[in-house]
Amino acid sequence: MRFLIAGFGSIGRRHFRNLRALGERDLLFYRTGLSQLSNEELVGVPVETDLEAALAHKPDAVIVANPTALHLDVAIPAAQAGCHLLLEKPLSHNLERVIELEKAVKTRGSRVLMGFQYRFHPGLQKASELIAQGELGRPLSARAHWGEYLPGWHPWEDYRQGYSARSELGGGVVLTLSHPFDYLVWLLGKADAVWTSIVRSGELDIEVEDQAEVGLEFSSGALGSVHLDYLQQPASHWLEVVCTKGTLRLDFNSGLLKISRALTGGEQEFLPPAGFERNDLFLAQMRHFLEVVKDKAAPLCTLAEGRNALELALAVHSSAAEGRKIKL
Repeated sequence: MRFLIAGFGSIGRRHFRNLRALGERDLLFYRTGLSQLSNEELVGVPVETDLEAALAHKPDAVIVANPTALHLDVAIPAAQAGCHLLLEKPLSHNLERVIELEKAVKTRGSRVLMGFQYRFHPGLQKASELIAQGELGRPLSARAHWGEYLPGWHPWEDYRQGYSARSELGGGVVLTLSHPFDYLVWLLGKADAVWTSIVRSGELDIEVEDQAEVGLEFSSGALGSVHLDYLQQPASHWLEVVCTKGTLRLDFNSGLLKISRALTGGEQEFLPPAGFERNDLFLAQMRHFLEVVKDKAAPLCTLAEGRNALELALAVHSSAAEGRKIKL
């Protein structure tokens, strides 16, 4: 199979390395050359600076790993060319061209996997299983907390120039750290309403919001809340779900899932596999994508789910701008 990777930033490089680790060698890049990463790894790898020229290589699949606001500039022509897509989250920075992508995907039969890699976290998968089986009763509320210091993400570049800090590229903490808007809906079902406060603290000298507090109402009757920030040191990413018969708590960084059961009063721990690290999520995601491309598996996170997560993130911005609860 031939893979085209659009973008050679941090995530593009990660996908490149993981494809090679999984034995894939027929790889090429479409890139603008604006990345500050070294090009040494690309020696011997075809690189195109024009998308039409890149698609002329007739790749079987395209990995869309460029800045958020440019995702659909690549994804739509790739789908129109009949390529399958691994599309990094969020889907885009607005909904303007999403229908165009959906039409191209339907017309050409492209298979799309959204890049919400936490769907492949062993602790989150176990939590999903326990909730779906009703072992802890009915979910009542959930809280996701994710704080991570933006200047520490990519030490090789000025964080203020990265897409995460620039509004025209789809930056800001709400879109960039949008994973909870996907996994909370995955765990608890459809969200019906959102209310929000977002702020720019001034600590980072960036033009986008660096903190957000989000409240959610789900169709099931459960309540949710999400905290996001670019400021916390050291980083912290965790999830708590309170159910009628117990509580689960997941630390995404360590991978440890703790279950507290109401009837027994005891705790049960689920540990990740030995040697678990963050890249394991991306490797599992890429293995799954290879199966999706071969039509041996249905996408674990679909284009429709990617659209839902984007709509929720955009509703967060609307709620903050209008100062009111937004019905979805």
